[in-house]
Amino acid sequence: MNFWGDPLVGQSPAFRETARLVARMAACDAPVLIEGETGTGKELAARAIHYQSVRQNGPFIPVNCGAIPDSLIESELFGHRKGAFTDARENQPGLVTLAEGGTLFLDEVDALSPKGQVTLLRFLQDQEFRPLGSRRVEHGNVRVLAASNASLPLLAERGTFRADLLYRLRILCLELAPLRERRGDVGLLASWFLDACDARYGLGAKVIHPDSLAWMGHYHWPGNIRELENLLYREYLLSEGPVMQIEPPKAMNPIPREAQEAPPPSDLTFHRAKARAVEAFERDYLVGLLGMAGGNVSLAAKLAGKERRSLGKLLKKYGLGSAPRQKRFQLDEHISA
Repeated sequence: MNFWGDPLVGQSPAFRETARLVARMAACDAPVLIEGETGTGKELAARAIHYQSVRQNGPFIPVNCGAIPDSLIESELFGHRKGAFTDARENQPGLVTLAEGGTLFLDEVDALSPKGQVTLLRFLQDQEFRPLGSRRVEHGNVRVLAASNASLPLLAERGTFRADLLYRLRILCLELAPLRERRGDVGLLASWFLDACDARYGLGAKVIHPDSLAWMGHYHWPGNIRELENLLYREYLLSEGPVMQIEPPKAMNPIPREAQEAPPPSDLTFHRAKARAVEAFERDYLVGLLGMAGGNVSLAAKLAGKERRSLGKLLKKYGLGSAPRQKRFQLDEHISA
């Protein structure tokens, strides 16, 4: 069952546990911190909490914290009055006012600057704020949900995220499992996306060749559900015939089933076997680390406790390299992000 009403389905134990927690968290009105790798569906989870809660008839206002300039953070959140600054030609409500009676979803909250963190903390303490240029203190009635690709407790420990803000945001915590830990869900998700493609583009029903499903079931999916969605949209639109035989792109570096299950050859020396095990660990760790950091090498280095140059050498060693944050695939402007 697709309890989010959007392309995120499943029946794995990890997914069922997430569904159970979403229902429980929707029943109360406390802040929730949603954690998980990029592409795991954090905004969809936030929407599920909102639309199952008593605030379901109120607005759901998402905001990308990483896209708000430091100089505009207070104006964006709390609004401003005419004449508050040079370009303030009229009164403008902030996101808190727009979310009145509903939910304010703070995506990529880990990207907030120190100033932004202080501004948000002050509001969370009593939900009172003052628009720029106004002398009157106003009260907001919103539920705050936040999401982060990175581990906020780890960032707080390193001093890059305020611990007091973390405690305000993390009264409840929902951690979304990466796709590689949702055994059996890849096939269900793939069917959902192909049905959605058929409904949107009308090129006819298509299915995935069993050989392709086999490697997809054992692939690491560093971009998680978003990566799977992008792959299937592209293949659906470009493939000919009803059966899609998808070859794993070289950049994907799928994990062969044999490599996961086969015991090490008996003719390996101890040192060679150890070297192979270390290489396998390093590759898996780096892929997961990049996923947690959203492809940001500098942030990945902080999370790993390594210098950026040192981490860069490791990434180059395994052909991973730096990559921009995962984006939803768009063939044209009609494919929604």
